Amino acid sequence: MLFMVIERFRDNDMVPIYKRVRDEGRKLPEGLKYLDSWVEPNFSRCFQLMECDDPRLFQKWLLELRGSGVSFEFVPVVSSKDTQEVVRPYLDKAE
Repeated sequence: MLFMVIERFRDNDMVPIYKRVRDEGRKLPEGLKYLDSWVEPNFSRCFQLMECDDPRLFQKWLLELRGSGVSFEFVPVVSSKDTQEVVRPYLDKAE
């Protein structure tokens, strides 16, 4: 399952988190896979696409990040490609 992880940096300061990731890695538990990420130009938020089958892995990951000054939101998402497959049978139905 895919999740959009919205990471908010305290005071828009992402340097401490980037330094920790550089020095210690992401500390992801086995089964939680980082796919890609995007950062807002003002450094307020980072949007990470992650994949896992067990949401408890996010809880384990958050326990490793306690005290880092970052807050997280986890949003389950479906890829556009997969959504198109679900919607396709409805495209030509009469309204």
